[in-house]
Amino acid sequence: MAQNAEITGKVEYREGDGPLLRIRKGPVEVTNTALDATLSWQDEGGDVRSSTAMPIADFKRYLAEGAIRLTD
Repeated sequence: MAQNAEITGKVEYREGDGPLLRIRKGPVEVTNTALDATLSWQDEGGDVRSSTAMPIADFKRYLAEGAIRLTD
């Protein structure tokens, strides 16, 4: 089940072996599994939707640091 959250600090992810990319501050939708968290968001105009999966340990670290805040 998806949860609503907000990016409030520096949250980064990697696409494959590429460089770290930053998720913009604002609302995201989070779906957790035992191994990872999938974050989905839209650009400011709502035209482009993006998503990424990150290891659950990284997601929990961002929560503990306050960079991601659950809003549900």
